[in-house]
Amino acid sequence: MKAMLINAYGENATFEAADIAKPKVKAGHVLVKIAASSVNTVDTMIRNMGKDLPLSPDTPAILGMDFAGTVEAVGDGVKDYSVGDEVYGCAGGLADLPGTLAEYIVADSNLIAHKAKNLSMREAAALPLVAITAYEGLKRAGIQQGQKVLVHGGSGGVGHVALQLAKHWGAEVYSTGGGEKQLALIEQLGATGINYKTETVEQYVAKHTGGAGFDVVFDSVGGANLTNSFEAAALNGQVATTVSMCELDLTPAHFKGLSLHVVFMLIPMLHNFRREQHAEILRDLAQICESGGLKPVLDEEQFTLEQVGQAYARLESGKAMGKVVVEN
Repeated sequence: MKAMLINAYGENATFEAADIAKPKVKAGHVLVKIAASSVNTVDTMIRNMGKDLPLSPDTPAILGMDFAGTVEAVGDGVKDYSVGDEVYGCAGGLADLPGTLAEYIVADSNLIAHKAKNLSMREAAALPLVAITAYEGLKRAGIQQGQKVLVHGGSGGVGHVALQLAKHWGAEVYSTGGGEKQLALIEQLGATGINYKTETVEQYVAKHTGGAGFDVVFDSVGGANLTNSFEAAALNGQVATTVSMCELDLTPAHFKGLSLHVVFMLIPMLHNFRREQHAEILRDLAQICESGGLKPVLDEEQFTLEQVGQAYARLESGKAMGKVVVEN
């Protein structure tokens, strides 16, 4: 099969086309002909940082985690899938799991689900990593109908899914963005936009919550922005973040009695830990998509497998609106 390989890591690392052996299906797995895959920030981090990240695969490596495609073979013990089924998932591209920048992948059946019938392969491929992350963070924060929820970075990959899910589950959703295009997308997806460049946290908390703060803050920006999340949260509120690799003063969280949820959705893949939970979440997400509650936003630029280097550059440029997708 054709694959795009990374032979050495680094900021200038290039993808090189290669013909490699097509993988063989094994017990508990399915062989999938990949139609599309999407690029996530963690993919670009692996390419740039290599073994400085403990989850990076050995080179030569096939990167890429998310995919959508068609089942071509079913391994022993797999009951839920048949040849010809259209599936999606996040199942490779790190540690010892070969990735999705290739024609085929052998995927653990606990890391996939049938794709939503109303989504294209490109749309389905855009969802798994960001949607599982958003789903897990909001659920762990105990999201409930009628709550006021703030999503930081609502035009980004994780953020644009988080605000749609929060709305689907009956919350009143607000979201920060940093420009007209970002705020227009946030409003289009059904949330109230907040321009963090022109409004302070104190100002928008007063404006939208009467000074009480938001019941749930989902922070897809993280790092130093967590301080803003603590300031925006209500007393005994919930803060979920996807980026917490930083040193931070937790004093504001202490005096408000906040609960902090750190979401690292790669744990089941890395540690073979409760992988079936990802399958359950992906099944639920497909139903939410089919009910009209969730639709991924795709960046306007399109890329083929051979153009994957340009796809990574597009995501790193910060100019992409929605998910960057590669057609395999």
